[in-house]
Amino acid sequence: MQPMSRTTRQLRAWRLRGRRQAGRALVLLLLSGALLLPILAAKASSETPKASVYQVQAAYLYNFGKFVRWPAVAPANQGGSFSICVFDQDPLAAVLQSTLAGESVGNRPVVIRRVAKAQEAGSCHILFISLAQRKELKEILAALDQKSVLTVSDIPDFSSEGGMIQFVFEGDRIRFEINLEGAQRAHLVFPSELLRVAVAVRKPARPGE
Repeated sequence: MQPMSRTTRQLRAWRLRGRRQAGRALVLLLLSGALLLPILAAKASSETPKASVYQVQAAYLYNFGKFVRWPAVAPANQGGSFSICVFDQDPLAAVLQSTLAGESVGNRPVVIRRVAKAQEAGSCHILFISLAQRKELKEILAALDQKSVLTVSDIPDFSSEGGMIQFVFEGDRIRFEINLEGAQRAHLVFPSELLRVAVAVRKPARPGE
């Protein structure tokens, strides 16, 4: 077999780069809420509305994992998997397991973990906090303060309470707000393209404000 010419190698590299960029663009559309519900409409037609909401949230959590960057020293990065955690009894866990079975983030297979309390979530990449934990929200966020765990919830005012990503409803779409100050306290990096598709971004206060 003849060696590959430099031109051929460049063409293949450009095609691969184009496919990656197209894939990233599609993910951004998903994160903007433009495609999530239509994609799931056919499947959700035979299921309850709540089930379709869980599927959208599962898709969001997975794609957040593709954009947010965790520090190399984060406890979550010391294992070989990408862990998405929920509290015990949260019905989202079953949807996450069925929706994300066989998926991976980078080279890490996605693993769904149930935790009984916030202190058990320190080694999670993502922790979803449902409405059922609303009364304990302050204690949960305090337990994870400055820990490199991405906190996500559909609790109203979650981002203003210190949570990092809050799901919000806009008509038939689920969108999200970002609390950038909370993310920075946890040493997580949110790329600009993720910030652009958020409906609101809470930025850290400048000195003197």
